[in-house]
Parts: sequence; structure tokens; C-alpha cells
Amino acid sequence: MATCSRGCAPAVRLCQRLNRLKTLDGDMMETSLKRCLSTLDLTLMGIGGMVGSGLYVLTGTVAKDTAGPAVIISFIFAGIASLLAAFCYAEFGARIPKTGSAYMFTYVSVGEVWAFLIGWNVILENMIGGAAVARAWSGYLDSIFNHAIQNFTETHIMQWNVPLIAHYPDLLAAGILVVASVFISFGVQVSSYLNHIFSTISMGVIAFILVFGFVLADPTNWNQEHGGFAPYGMSGILAGSATCFYAFVGFDVIASSSEEAKNPQKAIPIATAISLGIAATAYILVSCVLTLMVPWRTLDPNSALADAFFRRGYSWAGIIVAVGSICAMNTVLLCNLFSLPRIVYAMAEDGLFFSIFARVNPVTKVPVNAILVFGVLMACMALIFDLEALVQFLSIGTLLAYTFVAASVIVLRFQPEKTNSKETSTTSPDAKAEVCAAPSEAQTITEDAEEPKQYESFSDKLQLVERQKTRERRGVGQLRAYWEPYLDRLLGDCEPGEVVAFCVMTLIVSSVSLCAVLEFGNEQLQFPVWCFTMLLVIFTLAFTLSLALIWIHEPQRNRQTFQVPLVPLTPAASILFNVFLMMKLSLLTWIRFTVWIAIGLLVYFGYGIWHSKEGLRELQPKDMAARYVVLPSGSLVETVQSIQPDGQVVTSAHQISSSDASAAPEASGKR
Repeated sequence: MATCSRGCAPAVRLCQRLNRLKTLDGDMMETSLKRCLSTLDLTLMGIGGMVGSGLYVLTGTVAKDTAGPAVIISFIFAGIASLLAAFCYAEFGARIPKTGSAYMFTYVSVGEVWAFLIGWNVILENMIGGAAVARAWSGYLDSIFNHAIQNFTETHIMQWNVPLIAHYPDLLAAGILVVASVFISFGVQVSSYLNHIFSTISMGVIAFILVFGFVLADPTNWNQEHGGFAPYGMSGILAGSATCFYAFVGFDVIASSSEEAKNPQKAIPIATAISLGIAATAYILVSCVLTLMVPWRTLDPNSALADAFFRRGYSWAGIIVAVGSICAMNTVLLCNLFSLPRIVYAMAEDGLFFSIFARVNPVTKVPVNAILVFGVLMACMALIFDLEALVQFLSIGTLLAYTFVAASVIVLRFQPEKTNSKETSTTSPDAKAEVCAAPSEAQTITEDAEEPKQYESFSDKLQLVERQKTRERRGVGQLRAYWEPYLDRLLGDCEPGEVVAFCVMTLIVSSVSLCAVLEFGNEQLQFPVWCFTMLLVIFTLAFTLSLALIWIHEPQRNRQTFQVPLVPLTPAASILFNVFLMMKLSLLTWIRFTVWIAIGLLVYFGYGIWHSKEGLRELQPKDMAARYVVLPSGSLVETVQSIQPDGQVVTSAHQISSSDASAAPEASGKR
């Protein structure tokens, strides 16, 4: 048995290193970046990240090919699903105002290797998203000039006939990315100023589309002779919701900007709610206008809005819409270029990525190296790859990040607060905790009796200590008081938050299994009806039981920052919806995702795990503390000694008076 323990020790140490959590600094507002963004700045960033090419292209595509005029309902469902994920991002952004978004949230609650993989996928998501938007921007501008740019490139520069890449190099898309990267490297205020300009123009054009579009609306376009309101039924509406969900993925730029916000505790939740509400309203109303202006079967998926005005005889209105679409795409481009370097910077700052990307320009207060390097990489992707090939790979990283953030909300909500080592220089955390506990203990004794109570024996004192232990056992992450008599023997010995963490893992596994059975059980796997039903019941029960076990534990309450409502139900619903959408992705997307994850693991095990700042922190000498409870005559004295590395001893003591006691020293253990 001892040999087995020694043989397993390296594996145990490796697991501990992979799952170590990030230690947050005492001052959450301290940063090397510049805090200058207001609530308005963050709101416009969120709107710019969501209201882009999707409004001018996605609405027509989903209406014509998937849902018909019922695309309106598809956007409503997608907006609700996005709101679940946005709640989770808003809580973390307000509670942990550090750059890094989903990467940072996973690092402080789940573990290092998972955080790295999430950050690695978010990097890819932003790179592909920026390249895809630049390619769409170029294509839209090219269509206005009757494809003159494409014809000139293919005739006078070069043309490729290679599978999986574009037919010609898109120099315009690559050029706009390089120019935008240079502007963003000038500082966050320049980025915010440009975003204000483009967002204002875009929202003005959207207002024009709504007002003029409703004037031209013809309700007969929803009649049965044109196919009706929901020609593809509920299945088409749900399939459209899965596509429309990706129109709202840009709100995470708000969380990525939390380290540069003036007042993130208030600004992050407010900006997230307002921007998501405006974006959802814009998508719903524009879809309504578009399908009322012209029959949905005749829509042009590439430029539906501009084409609708052209066909109604208002070519000048079509030009205004085209200008608005270019500005909207610029805002999305800026948001991608803004978020990506900051995630790279956060990973490099933690030692998990190359340290050159952690350098901040002393003048502009932005990570210039990360901006320029990844801006050029994004430009190369836009130069080589086709838009369709880019978009196919865009969704999986986003959905995975949303899933881990939702899981992290549950885990962190049921974890006790951890004391930061930086807050204690000469006194250990245990000493501080005991000193702070003294008034509450004295107050408890006073409140339990209206008049002073005489403790006649040593056993009375032990009963007092036992009652105090019972109260402590109902802290954050432990069983609620009502369920303690029933489940204490089964779960009472677990560490605070341990059962919840296990239940979250079960929640994810049961969600994946349930969605896999729903998606593949009947068609691909051809299960018998009894087997299909039995699997559904088993995985549904596992999901429900996990939720119930999480709910019977005590969460953190009365925090000063925004908290997700109805935890764990809201994050669990977000997990289930995200996993269901991931099951809808193609096999080729999963293969590409696996290859990208393999490359990320090579980077982590080759560099990140050896340079992790949390790993270096573990190698530093730690404080050792011994706790003694001494019962001399007439008093109950609790002494905490903190043994520092240099040999100094700091002692903290507090005293609770009582009338009579026998002297009996007792060691209560070490922490």
C-alpha cells in the first residue's frame, strides 16, 4: 500500500498543479492598465460587439433559409439564451474586475489548465471573428462597386485554386486589420473614441431603417400566399435560434474591459444589460421590418436590407443602409481587436503565455506587443482564408467559454472567501480570523442569555465550544441548517464547496449525455424506444439531482456587487443550452477544435506550467501557524502563534470571561 502511495505521488502532484487556482491581489482595482472607461463607453462597446454584420446579413439569411418571418421569435429565444450567459459574465466582471474575461473567471474558480484552454480558445475565437468580419467588410464594400476589387485582384495580382483557402488574397481585408491594429495601439481612449463614432452612425442608420421600413411595410407579406408567418414550423424557429445566438456573442468585450473601467462593480452589469437589451430589440425590430417590406422568399442573403430598399425603388436609402453596415462592421472589428490582446496579456501576466506579451507601453498603457503581433496574425488569416471556412470554426470556442463561465459562477458562489496572503504581513490569516471571531463569540454568549450565566464546570465550556462549531458548520459551501439533521452523516465531513464542485462536474457530464441522446439517439444511433427513454430519464434525474444537491448548500449572500439571480438554476440552464448548441456543430468543426486543443496543450506543458506565477508562488516559503486553546482559572483564552520563515513569532490572543473554571491546557490542532 505504501509503495502504491509513493508511485501515485507524482500523479497527485501533477493534478494539483493542473488544478491550482489563481490568487487575487488584495486591491482588485490595482492595475498597470489605465482605468478610464465609463458606463457609456462600455455600453457602446457592447453594442458595437453585437450589432454588426449579423444585423445586415444574418437576418436575411435566417429568414430566407431557416425560419421565414418567424425569425423574430428565433431572435427572442436567442436573446433569452444570451441573457443567461450575460448574467454570468456580468457577475464575474463586477466581482473580479481584471482583464481576461472567461479565462480569468475560470482561473479563479475551476483550475489552471482549464483556464488556459479556455483562454486559448477565446484567442482563436477572436482571431477568427476579426478575420471573418474583415472579410465580410471587404466583400460588402466590393459588392457596392460591382465586384471591381475582386476582379482587379484576380486579374492583376494573383489567383489561387487551392482547397480550403480563398480563391484570391483579400488585400483589402488584411489592410483594414493592420490599420485598425495601429489605431488601437494608440490607447484605450482612441479605441473608445473610434467606437463611439462608428456606433453612433450605426445606431442612427438602424433608427432610419426602422422608421422608413415601417412606413413601407406591407402586412400581406406574412400571408399564406407568401408562405405564412412560420413556414418551417417550430423546428425552423429553434434551428434559427441556434444561428441567431451567435449574433449576441460580442457582449463579452465588456467583461474583457473590466480592468480599464472606472467603476466596474456598477458599470459592468449596467452596460451588459443595456447593450444586450438594445441589441436584441434592434435585431427583433429589423427582422420584422425586413420581412414586411418584401416577401421573405425573395430576400438576398448577402445584403438583404440594402437590397430590400433598392427593390422598393429607394436606391438612396439602400446607400445609407450600406454605409451603416460598413460602420457596424467596423465596430465589431474594433471590439475583436480590443478583446484579443487583453486576453493574451492576462495569460502572459500570469506566466502561462510568453512574457513578451505582458509588456505594457508606459505612454499608452496598452499591451502594444500583443496588439500588433495578433493584429498581423489576424490580417494573415483574412488574407488567406475564405469567409465560410472562418465562420464554421467560430462558434465552438464561444460556446465552450460560456459553459465554463456558467460552471464557474456556481463553483465560486458556494466557495468560502479566501484570505489573501498579501493582506497579512506580520499576522497570519488564522490569527486575523480568530481575532475577528472574538466579538461574535462574545456577542453570542451575551445574546443567548438575558442575564449573566454561570458556567460551573469544564464540561459546560466544552458544550459552548461544540455549539459554536455547529454554527460554523453552516457557513458558505456547507449544508443548510434545515438539511443538516438528514444529510450530515453523508455529507457533513466534506470540505466547504467540495460537494458543490463534484455536483457541477456531474451537471456538465449529464448535460453532455442528455444532449447527445437527444441529438443522436434516434437517428444516428437508432436506439430502441425503451433504451432511448431510459437514457433520457437517467440523465435528466442526474441533472436534477445535481441541482438539488447544490441548492441545499449555503451560498455567499449580501455581496456588494451584482449576483446572478436564481443560482444554480440560471447557470445550469445556460450550460444545458450551450452544450445543446455544441452538439449541433459539424464533425469537421470538432476535428479542427481537437487539433487546436492539442496545440494548446503543447504550449501549456512546454511553457505555461513551468512559468506559472501560481507555481512560483507555491515554491515560496509559507507561514506556519499553531493554535492552542488554554483554559486557566477564570477565563477562556485562545492563543494563535504565527511562525514566520525568519523565525519571528507573532502572537494574538483574545479572552472571554466566565465566573469559574478549572485550569486545563488543551491543544486544538494545527492549521
